[in-house]
Parts: sequence; structure tokens; C-alpha cells
Amino acid sequence: MHIRVDDTVEVIAGDDRGTRGKVLNVDRAAGKIMVEGVNRVYKHVRRSERNPQGGRLSMEMPVQAANVLLVCEACGAATRTGARYLDDGSKERFCKKCGAGVGQIAPPKARYAKQ
Repeated sequence: MHIRVDDTVEVIAGDDRGTRGKVLNVDRAAGKIMVEGVNRVYKHVRRSERNPQGGRLSMEMPVQAANVLLVCEACGAATRTGARYLDDGSKERFCKKCGAGVGQIAPPKARYAKQ
């Protein structure tokens, strides 16, 4: 999964299709992510010391990672990402549309460095 916390993503399927938001949490085992302002539900809570008012709380729920695309900072489009090795041997994510680097995945390794 090439999506990380604090990435900007766009929802491509479901009720919130077309919405862009920041990734709050990533659950790699379940293949789900939480996006700010997407897939909001009402949670009914009872009055307590922690929540003296009670009532309905609106909160985000996870969405499938396959239903979102990463938004490239360089071209501003929602795009698929790939992985490539740089000349120093480090691995990075890149935008499939414009080819710009999106962020580093792994530190440099000598075996992948170009001589």
C-alpha cells in the first residue's frame, strides 16, 4: 500500500466520491484508511463524565484503500503511484501521470545504487 499518514487522497468510489482529504490513520492489515471528513457516521453516546451532554457524535470511519487515489502535489491530479529506485539506491514513490517523486519509501541500499 503506497498511502501514508498525512497524504492527500481523493475518494473514487462510494457516497463521498470526488472528496479530497488528509489521511488520518492507516490499517495495513485490514487494508483500510481513515480520511478526514469522509465516511462520517453518527455514534450515539450515553451521558457520562467524559461526555456530559450525550447525544450523537459525528465521526469518521475507515474506507477501503482501493477506493482512494493519492493526489500528486506536483500536478494536482489524483493518480496511481509506483515505486522506483533512485541513483543512490533509495526507493521512492512516484506519480504515474507526471513522474514526479512523492516521497521516500526506503533508505539507500548499496546493492541498488547505480555505479
